[in-house]
Amino acid sequence: MPGLLSSPVCLTVIWFLSWSLRPSRAQIWTDEVSGVQYGRLESNVTLACGESRTGISVLWHLNNSSALPWHKVTSNGSLVLLHTDLSAQGDYSCYDDHGLLLHSVTLRLGHPPGLLSISCQVPNHAHVRCSWVEKETFLPTKYNASFRGLGEEWRPCTVDITHKFCDLYQPAFWQPIHTLKIIETNGLGSETTFVRFKLHELLKPDPPKSVVVKEIEGHSMRLIISWDYPSSWPLHDAFPLMFHIRYRPQGSMYWSEIYSLDSPVVVFDALAGHLHQVQIRGRDEVNSESQWSEWSPLILVRPWEGQKG
Repeated sequence: MPGLLSSPVCLTVIWFLSWSLRPSRAQIWTDEVSGVQYGRLESNVTLACGESRTGISVLWHLNNSSALPWHKVTSNGSLVLLHTDLSAQGDYSCYDDHGLLLHSVTLRLGHPPGLLSISCQVPNHAHVRCSWVEKETFLPTKYNASFRGLGEEWRPCTVDITHKFCDLYQPAFWQPIHTLKIIETNGLGSETTFVRFKLHELLKPDPPKSVVVKEIEGHSMRLIISWDYPSSWPLHDAFPLMFHIRYRPQGSMYWSEIYSLDSPVVVFDALAGHLHQVQIRGRDEVNSESQWSEWSPLILVRPWEGQKG
């Protein structure tokens, strides 16, 4: 056995294995990656070269290039980026004077969260949707939203982060005041925005659907108008809608109006021989502080004109 270990073939194998097990630069790079560092735009941002490198000459690269934005390097090897803008983002790496990678970090620049501009829509008694507009931060953002009536526990408001809104179902409509709380968080901090409102004042149904206006044969001054409840207002019996119908001859400045709980309605005073414009909107019949829906799309129709030709 001693003779085998001292043979040239065995020594060659041992030397090859020991050389192949040395740490490669790729392994060092992987081990030294520290993840993502966040910094504020238009400020000075300091990137450390791992542990303090006092007395060691350090070279920094951005995206594998030695071309760097406006900067200085401190005596301990840290890179200070001065008055940063978005072009300073990227992958930074520092090397010793032998070209050995010491440390690497990805820099993301942006702003901390600010207060949100929030608006809420209440299309029926069972659903609240609140949307918001944020200040541009240039950074990945998370949102946590919750909702409660006066004196109640906080309930989650389900967030759609892509479209920046949250949905709450079965709110306590009998409560006089409700509060929405949204916490916006990114790599530079968090901000909480509160908004208070009254659900019964925000209640606004969608416009009536399937609006149809027809002439009535044999009657040159009559029209029959029919419609359906909006599909987003499911509880017709518990919460009936009052409907507001308006109509006028095309070109007139003045509308005639009818209010009705039921469809259809008949117009008896259309102007014979003239094209008419017709629209409908709806509102909660009981809650006088609620809002009218938007008007339905304009429909053009002419009353019956008798036999043609």
